[in-house]
Amino acid sequence: MARECVVCGKGVQSGHKVSHSNIKTNKKWLPNLQKVRIVFEGKPQRAYVCTKCLKAGKVQRAL
Repeated sequence: MARECVVCGKGVQSGHKVSHSNIKTNKKWLPNLQKVRIVFEGKPQRAYVCTKCLKAGKVQRAL
């Protein structure tokens, strides 16, 4: 499974890095994902969650 947030689905975005001479090379932007223990369907499990979802309290952390 690819690295993406289990809450909001945020994943890798791709595009071009453009130089001053307008040469385009491929680039990918990675989201700030953290592997944390969360309560998912009543059970604690490890999952990738983005920091925005963690700060917003959209997931319940498992102890």
